[in-house]
Amino acid sequence: MTFSLIGRCARTGQFGAAATTSSLAVGARVQAVAPGVGAVLTQHRTDPRLGPRGIGLLRSGCTAAETVAALVASTPDHGWRQLAAIDRDGRTAHFHGAHVKREFGAAHGPDVVAIGNILSSAQVPDAMAAGFAADPSLPLAERLLRGLEAGEAAGGEHGAVRSASLLVFGAHDFALVDLRADGHAAPIPALRALWAEYAPLVDAYVVRVLNPDSAIVL
Repeated sequence: MTFSLIGRCARTGQFGAAATTSSLAVGARVQAVAPGVGAVLTQHRTDPRLGPRGIGLLRSGCTAAETVAALVASTPDHGWRQLAAIDRDGRTAHFHGAHVKREFGAAHGPDVVAIGNILSSAQVPDAMAAGFAADPSLPLAERLLRGLEAGEAAGGEHGAVRSASLLVFGAHDFALVDLRADGHAAPIPALRALWAEYAPLVDAYVVRVLNPDSAIVL
């Protein structure tokens, strides 16, 4: 029971992911993101090894489609996996294994792919992709979160979700945004509240890394 999306900001070059599920700690298992490279989702009966493996393939120059195909070929258990990838040029691909439980679906748009399983409706990924695409001028983290919220508004999972995550990388090898709501009765609103508090601090935390002499006290 998971719905998620990965996306790229063509304006800033950032990559990111947002996900929610009925299990604990979705942020620890589902998404892998690398600056300037792309992102990968692995879910349903999740194999978290496939995320870093996919990032390695993207880094080597594989397209999103080539990456997903190679991930499927690399695991004998691909029937249980649901995968998606976005590459450095914003191209996207996905895979649904033969054992992925309904309702499931995927939706692609410019610089975004959304996937889900055990959904209330197969249209949930379409709503996520549309929510992401609605205003490209917004920060990538906001667009990803709006996509997740749109998926929930469209019916979300068949049951209640318990965790949600938001992860964004910019030009550097540390995350710009890495927020998680775990074991929460309403994890997506909780993630929204965390982002509202964190968003004004993003640039200041980057300054702390790159130019600590100029950092302000937060």
